[in-house]
Amino acid sequence: MDKTIKELEAQVVADFELFDEWLDKYEYLIDLGKKLEPYPEEDKTEDKLIKGCQSKLWLNFKKHGDKIFFYADSDAIITKGIISLLISVYSGRTAKEIAEAEFAFIDQIGLKENLSPTRTNGLIAMIQKIRQLARENQ
Repeated sequence: MDKTIKELEAQVVADFELFDEWLDKYEYLIDLGKKLEPYPEEDKTEDKLIKGCQSKLWLNFKKHGDKIFFYADSDAIITKGIISLLISVYSGRTAKEIAEAEFAFIDQIGLKENLSPTRTNGLIAMIQKIRQLARENQ
């Protein structure tokens, strides 16, 4: 059986607790970003860009049945890692599950406090876009 969003969020928190230093956590994020599925060049369009990110970040999705599958790319390695983290938790879920998710694990791992203000704005923009796409596709 698939893990619930809460279980996946708890797994992310546990994964981050393995590292004592934020430098190691950044390395982990970078590794996650390197594992993202390739993003189609033809989808790197203006309408797929997330506004509010310092770097370029494209986010798109496909629906299969009642589930939403996200895919993304960025020209910045940390940003790519952050969106990869979000995709690992929320992709493959129903729009309702995503729309109702609290995204609380972001605060639990201390991500906002350890990013630059512009990257924090980008993270907030990512979360808002994922929620918006979920609401629009319920």
